[in-house]
Amino acid sequence: MNAKRLMGAAAATVLVLGLAACSGSGAGTEPTSGNANTAAPAAGDVRIGVAMPTQTSERWIADGDAVEKGLTDLGYTVDLQFANDDIPTQTQQIDQMITNGADVLIVAAIDGTALSAQLQNAADKGIKVIAYDRLIRESPNVDFYVTFDNYQVGVQQATSLLVGLGLLNKDGSEGSATGPFNVELFAGSLDDNNAFFFWNGAIDTLQPYLDNGTLVVPSGQVDIEQAAILRWQQETAQRRMEDLLTAFYTGNDVKVDGVLSPYDGLSRGIITALQNAGYPATVSAGFPVVTGQDAEIASVKLIADDVQYASIFKDTRKLAAQAVVAVEEFLTGGAPTANDTETYDNGVKVVPSYLLESDIVYADNIQSLLVDSGYWTAEEVASGVAG
Repeated sequence: MNAKRLMGAAAATVLVLGLAACSGSGAGTEPTSGNANTAAPAAGDVRIGVAMPTQTSERWIADGDAVEKGLTDLGYTVDLQFANDDIPTQTQQIDQMITNGADVLIVAAIDGTALSAQLQNAADKGIKVIAYDRLIRESPNVDFYVTFDNYQVGVQQATSLLVGLGLLNKDGSEGSATGPFNVELFAGSLDDNNAFFFWNGAIDTLQPYLDNGTLVVPSGQVDIEQAAILRWQQETAQRRMEDLLTAFYTGNDVKVDGVLSPYDGLSRGIITALQNAGYPATVSAGFPVVTGQDAEIASVKLIADDVQYASIFKDTRKLAAQAVVAVEEFLTGGAPTANDTETYDNGVKVVPSYLLESDIVYADNIQSLLVDSGYWTAEEVASGVAG
């Protein structure tokens, strides 16, 4: 991660902490009654364990770096670990964090159902647990959840598909296209709770168009179990797209018009399969409309180059900063203020959550959303490589 983005993460942390202190709009603005005057322990005596799922996605590397930077800037000792999408590795890492004396755990789980024993051990030792962007399921020992409005992310993904097909305009009004359009649907990994929120938001948005025949799924694969891609792997998405093309798009008169993809890594695999099948080079020339998520730099370049149509920008600097706010509140004996106390039921309890907003990235707003905000530089967008 480049220094500019790390500085942006630190600035976002300062901004969120300042908002929490002054405006009441951030997590942690209402300490638990009786704890308002509890002093935080000396920063140098505090250890925070940060468990991230993988380093194969630039998104998770950026998250880990931003969380670590925000915490170390406050003087805390941070144990940041990446598990390479291996569940036993992540459970061992969290066990070790607990053994090493973590005071708070921030966990982006690989499998949201695989950490019950670790979380029980943490609870027994009085360690607070913050689920980071991925809800940890089937455990009462999840104290807080920081994430984006993941149902709305799914709505935005579907909306960008409809805009790309011309069925909607960017302002939400009805577009001039009539269809029918052939589309295929992809979903995330079923062991990631977010995959279901993305899917539900997207399908709820697309369903009227599917019902009236404006959108057609030639494969008939319209259930999340059929569309899911284990561990969000690009190669798996490419193989599934290749299989769909072979099985359902062999006639000259049958073509793919659009693909709902919930993540940029999957999108790049899907795009590779479509390119290898001989589709036109750009969306303007007839390349299928492919959606995405996370505004990864390789995909942002594809959007700028008119190959991928859109992505969803979740500013992880703000997510990391919100996690830091929650840590601060727990360390002073308070409870972070949630802006959602109804949606995220992990199977045992409704986990109090703080939700952040996301934005659709199109070619014409890359500058305003990503470059002007300092998330990516113009040079990074042009090269498709993080500096």
